Amino acid sequence: MKILVIGGTGLTGRLVTKKLANLGHQVIIGSPSHGVDLMTGEGLSQALENTEIVIDLSNSSSPEEENAIHFFQTAGKNLVKAERTANIRHHLVLSIVGTDDALEIGYLRAKKYQEDNIKNSGIPYTIIRSTQFYEHTDAIIAVQGQGDEVFVSKIDYQPIALEDVTDYIVQFALEEPKNGTVEIAGPIKANMDDFVAKYIAITGNHIRVVSDDDSKYMHLVVPKSLLVPAGAYCAGKVHFEDWALNTAVI
Repeated sequence: MKILVIGGTGLTGRLVTKKLANLGHQVIIGSPSHGVDLMTGEGLSQALENTEIVIDLSNSSSPEEENAIHFFQTAGKNLVKAERTANIRHHLVLSIVGTDDALEIGYLRAKKYQEDNIKNSGIPYTIIRSTQFYEHTDAIIAVQGQGDEVFVSKIDYQPIALEDVTDYIVQFALEEPKNGTVEIAGPIKANMDDFVAKYIAITGNHIRVVSDDDSKYMHLVVPKSLLVPAGAYCAGKVHFEDWALNTAVI
């Protein structure tokens, strides 16, 4: 089966592409470096020729509101137009848990546009909303750290391993379109500060975790339950401690 992976050169895209190829599928990488530009539409019609499934892992170059909204509006318009012409039978897009609950955050508003664009396109679709990835832990420490301390909120947190995320992307892409949304999350829910403290302990980092009662993530005030599933979800298999032991540099 021919499958186009938009954003196939990113970390998530490379894993998805590899897993699909290992299953025997013909995978086309959709990125400017491979001749496919969502912003101009260049190369889309050629990439979609005889393609059955599109996996959209695209992202804006910046999370800033103006940039993100411009990207998802322009890219989404071009992609839907080309997919209708190509009679794509399944469009899968990766989104974020909690997108409906914090539309005052510009990036989430842009992601909501991306979701609504495919919902209203008439193309059979599946939206996967994922919690944050384990792999984002270092970024939390970098952004929220001050000297030898890192200030981390006690908000609910249920991250998932990228390995599990890409498994679910492949699984749902190859199934019949849901024409709806599924949520995925890690196997354990706890406070964010607990996850960061465990990671620091496992990696031998000497940064001290300062638990913060403010409901913040990356300096943004967010609802306490924004980063966890709102209802039923598919759970990942990889536990946080196992991931940290296997991937962290000690």
